[in-house]
Amino acid sequence: MPDSLSHKLIRAHLVSGSLKPGTEIALKMDQALLQDVLGTLVMLELEAMGIDRVKTSPSVQYIDHSLIQQDNINADSHLFLKSACERLGIWYSGPGNGISHPVHMERFGVPGESLIGCDSHTTAAGALGMLAIGAGGIEVAMAMAGEPLYLPMPRVIGVELSGHLPDWVSSKDIILELLRRHGVSGFKNCMLEYSGVGLDGLDAMDRHVLANMGTEMGATASVFPSDEVTRAFMVSRGRGDQWRALSADPGCGYDDSVQIDLSALVPLIALPSSPDKVLPVEEVAGQPIYQAYIGSSGNPGYRDFSVVADIVRGQRVADGVSLDINPSTRQILSALIDEGHLGALVAAGGRIHQPGCNGCIGMGQAPAAGRNSLRTVPRNFPGRSGTREDSVFLCSPETAAASALAGVITDPRTLNQPYRRPAEPAEMVPDDAMFVPPLPIERARQVKILATDNTPPITTLAPLPATVDAPVGLKVGDNISTDDIIAAGARVLPIWSNIAASADFAFESVDPAYAERVRTLPGHIIVAGNNYGQGSSRENAALVPRFLGLQVVIAGSFARIHWQNLPCFGVLPLTFENPGDLDGLRETDRIVIDQVFEQLAAGASIRATVNGGGELTLRHDLSERQQQILRYGGVINWLKHREDLS
Repeated sequence: MPDSLSHKLIRAHLVSGSLKPGTEIALKMDQALLQDVLGTLVMLELEAMGIDRVKTSPSVQYIDHSLIQQDNINADSHLFLKSACERLGIWYSGPGNGISHPVHMERFGVPGESLIGCDSHTTAAGALGMLAIGAGGIEVAMAMAGEPLYLPMPRVIGVELSGHLPDWVSSKDIILELLRRHGVSGFKNCMLEYSGVGLDGLDAMDRHVLANMGTEMGATASVFPSDEVTRAFMVSRGRGDQWRALSADPGCGYDDSVQIDLSALVPLIALPSSPDKVLPVEEVAGQPIYQAYIGSSGNPGYRDFSVVADIVRGQRVADGVSLDINPSTRQILSALIDEGHLGALVAAGGRIHQPGCNGCIGMGQAPAAGRNSLRTVPRNFPGRSGTREDSVFLCSPETAAASALAGVITDPRTLNQPYRRPAEPAEMVPDDAMFVPPLPIERARQVKILATDNTPPITTLAPLPATVDAPVGLKVGDNISTDDIIAAGARVLPIWSNIAASADFAFESVDPAYAERVRTLPGHIIVAGNNYGQGSSRENAALVPRFLGLQVVIAGSFARIHWQNLPCFGVLPLTFENPGDLDGLRETDRIVIDQVFEQLAAGASIRATVNGGGELTLRHDLSERQQQILRYGGVINWLKHREDLS
């Protein structure tokens, strides 16, 4: 039978399970990617597991989020991470090298290999034909320790691109069109496989934009063929010998398919405050803007900056507009300097920031309250920018640049200038001197990890009780993001690795009294609407509420990564058999689930009672392995028990 590329990649890494969608599979992971704010927890988890040296190769720690050094906290964290890398056999990419996803593509991406990362946008490496999957840090730690990655077998969706992009339309508009059609959860537990003649006009970093933002629709992964475009990218980075051709078999089938005629696309924009609130730019043109922000892992390529330089060259941005230029990698910044684009951006009024995630995660460049900010970032959840009362739109670099010149949201097709689709320089070889390779194991064992006040040992978690008898401590609606559960930004993000300290901020933007209220309870339950836990893979969105006594989350539905994170820390995720039961539950209602583990083992249906009388029927999708993890209070306890038995 002809095979899709997705199935080929999964089969090549399959440890156990079948390729039947929805069943649990286990995958061997070749490479691992860590970013700093979640990498700290991964290092602590590896330490708690007693790991001497990681098994994935390469494993790379990037410093890309916590770059603001307003005090010693982030600088101390960098030293902790560097020492942990030296101790455990991990590459270290220090502050200023850039965002993990494009840097990893430049320096380490290999077609056909698998990659796990503690960042939801790890999927971006699918642009090179990799099997790249974002996961919670604890699952990344397990993979680095040599364990497989477990997840539901995704449905494979073929995305056929036909035609060619019109002038002033680029890859960001393609992914916004998919979001407009399918929403923020339309491809949950799916793998998107791109094909078609439309790929010919997309370079590797254009493809990165699509693979990166597939996660905004709930996709487990996205993958592109490894073709001549891929080869050109790797040759330009001095790694042509690592390229190999990969593609689907002609005539292969998919679980479902999507067609997009690139020729029919127009400039699009996502309105505040969700990536799927998409309209044509022309329909919202004229609204005043405060900021135009270029960069992030959502538009990290050389062309994303050089096209802006071409648009603004010889002009000045409108009065009152902040044009923020956030280079994605040191290599991209060097190329912009060499090609004369950085000077054009500065002359036009651009503000140049260091390579890194920065404003995308609320670490600097926060907009004024209530003022419109146009950003090329991948998500615009409320408050993510660092400003609680933010108004963030998602758009292409072309739309952001045109709007910066006009001072209002502007359809770039109305600019009175020719359009040029830039090409990368022929050579963009990364500087290896800026990476610290793993130490030989003999030297590594002599390294002392430099712990800080914000890197205390992982809290030991108690097992889930055999009978859950707890009140509803919080009720929330649809599309609660991990940003809502644990905020990013300069106030909270630097202390994410300190669970006790960051617990004070849990659900701060949703219910500021949550943390104080649930601390007085012996245990509690959260009730939520659909797509609970969307967005970032941050595992502390599961671990922090668990630290505060969370035992069960009952939701209309879950985002995949958060659903996997919850049992990893001993929290039981359940859904409603009857969606209408959500409306009848209130905060302080007491829910009892008798014989939890017997019910889980007996089947998908779970019986509960409310306030001593009312019956509630719930469901679970947990594998036998996940049920065992719950019995022991999380993955770390489960691994220790397994080792004791052996």
